[in-house]
Amino acid sequence: MKKVLSLSILIVMLSVTIFTATKQKLYIYNWSDYIPQEVIEKFEKLYNCKVIYDTYDSNETMYAKLKAGARGYDIAFPSGDYTQIMIKEGMVVPLDKSKIPNFKYIDPEVLKKIDYDPGNKYSVPYQMGSTGIAVNTKYLKDYPRSWKIFEMKEIKGKATLLDDMREVFGAALKYLGYSVNTTNMEELEEAKNVILKWKENIAKFDNELFAKGVISGEFWIVHGYGENIFYEATEEEAKNIDFFIPKEGGTLWIDNMVILKGARNVDLAYKFIDFILEPEIAAEISDYLLLPCIIVPARDFIKEKRIYTIEELKNCEMIKDLGKNLRIYNELWNEIRFGMW
Repeated sequence: MKKVLSLSILIVMLSVTIFTATKQKLYIYNWSDYIPQEVIEKFEKLYNCKVIYDTYDSNETMYAKLKAGARGYDIAFPSGDYTQIMIKEGMVVPLDKSKIPNFKYIDPEVLKKIDYDPGNKYSVPYQMGSTGIAVNTKYLKDYPRSWKIFEMKEIKGKATLLDDMREVFGAALKYLGYSVNTTNMEELEEAKNVILKWKENIAKFDNELFAKGVISGEFWIVHGYGENIFYEATEEEAKNIDFFIPKEGGTLWIDNMVILKGARNVDLAYKFIDFILEPEIAAEISDYLLLPCIIVPARDFIKEKRIYTIEELKNCEMIKDLGKNLRIYNELWNEIRFGMW
């Protein structure tokens, strides 16, 4: 009896192993904490598949890994400027929109902003947002809702800016009334001088700990991503955080879903993209991230208050790939960060 039972168990285990091995797998390369695990599990259940989810912390990291020859990923989520670069370099495949029927639900006003991929031939927008300013109101009560906040003497040593060249230049350029994509040297020199003035007040340029810093009160003001800050904060801590898009505007980002050249599970990739655009699923993701929802019918299912609205992004501008002109920014950024070329 024991032998029969053991053999039965062995057969069941072998069957499960074979079944798991033959399950379709979808390989996703995405920012961390950008899709609720519950959404991934719903997709796996619906299509009887397994999602393998790898993460990166910057467009540069994602791009470098793929350019270095990383293979096996089906979908990636580049921002607009890197979507443009990847299209130019043949790293993504043209899309068959007939396989993405839910594309029709995307806000037309959002699609109008996508000049990095006219007609969305290669990409589908996933989320849209901006960087902004977070203030811990326990420590600072009176302040302008403007980039001018970084000039306040009271905040010296109690503020941070992102360690991101285009974001910081974008902030200074918008403050001055210029385009975040300008290549005019006079405008860029003027922006550099503004940033140097801000630098006198900040504790550091920081991409990693700004959320924890402003929540704890180590910093009173930080430049960063609202979704990161409110993801870290407890409900009680969040009451003290005022996050806003400065009145002058700032950078605008759109992260996109693309199918990578060499993808092995293209049909499943299309199913995933279309699944993400389902109104109820899009609402669940938007509630998780607290970002403006770009899927029009999904707005009827929203339960949580947004960090900011689409209307508040009206003065924000997309960061574009500047090609060879990016060298100008790099040289000026080195002067700002290190006092050298």
